Amino acid sequence: MLERLNAVNDVKIYSVNDEKFRAYGRVLEGYDFSELIRYMETETAIPENGNVYIPSVEAMESFPIKAEVEKTVFGETPVQIGYCNGRNTTYNGFEYHKAPEINVAVTPFMLVLGHSYDIAEDNTYRTLQAEVFFVPEGTAIEMFGTTLHLSPLRVCDEGFKGVVILPKGTNTPLDEKHLNTDRESKLLLLKNKWVVAHPEREPLIKQGAFAGVIGENKELFY
Repeated sequence: MLERLNAVNDVKIYSVNDEKFRAYGRVLEGYDFSELIRYMETETAIPENGNVYIPSVEAMESFPIKAEVEKTVFGETPVQIGYCNGRNTTYNGFEYHKAPEINVAVTPFMLVLGHSYDIAEDNTYRTLQAEVFFVPEGTAIEMFGTTLHLSPLRVCDEGFKGVVILPKGTNTPLDEKHLNTDRESKLLLLKNKWVVAHPEREPLIKQGAFAGVIGENKELFY
């Protein structure tokens, strides 16, 4: 599949198993995410259009893996377990959290990644700075807190399914907007969620995301 993706796109697509991924995160070994994967396969659906993101699902948080990743990957910080399913094919923008994020690929998908420290002083970020990675089915990854990302991108007609594990409360509404002289305050959209959106991505802009992505809102093919 990776060979085919590279054949039909004009940007290089790496595997998360490639050395290149080490700047953005790591593939998690020794964790059993099978109960979450089974739940996702039987209890969640891929929408006909767009994406659906649910930050916290009580049933998914009842599995033993929650306590295990809390103790290890998140250093005894409470987490939430949810999912993102959809049919996205474009970059759309970039977000980051000041904490790790675990993604589990229930289906294979691609991720467009960058580094938060490459966001310019005027809060702009160029799409040419980003790199694309393929995540094989069943693979679990940890993305570092400095890693820019957004929704996965599909690699087949049916769309994608992915588990998302983050510190509890992440991606939920802010109690209030906190704007000050710190340029980064303009990027804070939700709790523990800083966003630079592509100007063409109207749903994000309407939510209040900063329109700072420069370059083509690139579509990836499969």
